[in-house]
Amino acid sequence: MMPPFLRRYLPVLDWGSQYSRQTFESDALAAVIVTIMLIPQSLAYALLAGLPAEMGLYASILPLVAYAIFGTSRALAVGPVAVVSLMTAAAVGNLGLTDPAAIALAAITLAFLSGVFLTAMGLMRLGFIANFLSHPVIAGFITASGILIATSQLKHILGVKASGHNLIETVESLLSNLGQTNLWTLIIGVATTAFLFWVRKGLKPLLLGYGLKPRLADVLTKAGPVAAVVATTLLAWAFGLADRGVAIVGDVPRGLPPLTAPSFDMEIWVALFGSAVLISIIGFVESVSVAQTLAAKRRQRIDPDQELIGLGTSNIAASLTGGYPVTGGFARSVVNFDAGAETPAAGAFTAIGILLAALLLTPLLYFLPTATLAATIIVAVLSLVDFSILKRAWAFSRADFFAVATTILLTLGMGVEVGVSAGVVLSIFLHLYKTSRPHIAEIGLVPGTHHFRNILRHKVTTDPRVLTLRVDESLYFANARFLEDYIYDRVVGDRQLEHVILNFPAVNEVDLSALESLEAILQRLKDMNIHLHLSEVKGPVMDRLQRSHFLDELNGRVFLSQYDAWMALAREEASPQAAE
Repeated sequence: MMPPFLRRYLPVLDWGSQYSRQTFESDALAAVIVTIMLIPQSLAYALLAGLPAEMGLYASILPLVAYAIFGTSRALAVGPVAVVSLMTAAAVGNLGLTDPAAIALAAITLAFLSGVFLTAMGLMRLGFIANFLSHPVIAGFITASGILIATSQLKHILGVKASGHNLIETVESLLSNLGQTNLWTLIIGVATTAFLFWVRKGLKPLLLGYGLKPRLADVLTKAGPVAAVVATTLLAWAFGLADRGVAIVGDVPRGLPPLTAPSFDMEIWVALFGSAVLISIIGFVESVSVAQTLAAKRRQRIDPDQELIGLGTSNIAASLTGGYPVTGGFARSVVNFDAGAETPAAGAFTAIGILLAALLLTPLLYFLPTATLAATIIVAVLSLVDFSILKRAWAFSRADFFAVATTILLTLGMGVEVGVSAGVVLSIFLHLYKTSRPHIAEIGLVPGTHHFRNILRHKVTTDPRVLTLRVDESLYFANARFLEDYIYDRVVGDRQLEHVILNFPAVNEVDLSALESLEAILQRLKDMNIHLHLSEVKGPVMDRLQRSHFLDELNGRVFLSQYDAWMALAREEASPQAAE
């Protein structure tokens, strides 16, 4: 019998033991569709990362095989993605390197550091850390990144030189060089962009109208970027557009991915480590969100901790074969899912397709205009831009709106690393802020029931001698003093009060700081001749309290239910309290 830990760390042994011919056919078809989509994307995203085009292909081969072995999602498609490519460009750009070989080595090292960090997190089961990045902040960061990416690619559409680490610098650089626009490049770039937008929306309905089967129509639609690559490459070759100032990809090495190793220069590691952590966290959050969404549609599940290992080994694989940081892509994963992928083997088959492209097709890419790749990037990333998150956040939570707006503005105004760092800090700060001011409700008995509700929202029965406060948050160092102040403000001056009941149905944790606050509250109430009681305390919290002296010093009782406390302490002549 196979040891459980092998199945835990090698999910391939689980789904692989049940692999069938029918599953193979589904995976193979999905792989064909994703391969068609991934070839131009891989080249384009390498361009976005400021790396040679072939590195995009290399990052789409062995990493996919590694994920097929170690990953748990049946549909996630791993490879280069826009946001991680932009972050790679920013991280490597900060090193100030000019030698192409040194830049490539830095990107390989970044992939290695990211892979080691992700794998270590997975082995230590730290997948929960991603929960500290709120979805609104991530959505704001991705929206701003989409704008930055699209703007950064306009220089290739115009055929001018431009640079910048943020939106303002990039726009200023573009405007100052606008007079150098190359007409032929502009025509190719604009025409390709318009064609790709039309393909996304209009080609499939057109093909279905001509009677094609949905699956074939879908394959042809996904092949739109490939058609653009072929057409513009032929045009550049036939009309000698390179001699007319149109930038082309040029020589793309042909053959198997090279065996590479990261730099072990500690200065490089120190300089890249912070970026590697940010890339890892952003990539993991984006990847696991997609994986969980797709898994739920088929009533499957993923293991976030094992996903860390899957993505980590994928990045290590990329660093050993001339690639750069990778993660699960949203668009490719949805295509993979819709195309019928049944297991991660679809990713391995996609790797074979990309490998064949690297072996056979790279010489044909010599005349490929970079404007075509830029158009591919622009069309892909604009689908990530979603300003509706601002409207939804404003309507739902002003704090979340502030976090989203700040993340967007900082990413656009100060660059991607500042933006994502601010997003991480804001996510943690918002969590601490919200939990540091827990909702505390004074509650009373709903007449004719055993239920207790907020006196400000419901018509309830109360007793002037008994105060019941429901605490709707776990108690820890950040909110313990808030509870103290709340209780003191409420009881001071209330001379009828004899009992205070803390109702704990939502308290899952009490740390040492909170325990000290409870002890302080108890002592203050004792000085006021008021008894302190607890009700509906959960088992783990009670275990903690029993390991302290708090229960020994408690001058009241611990009740199993709030109704028991009410029946024991309240007078029969308690008066009804009208809702306000």
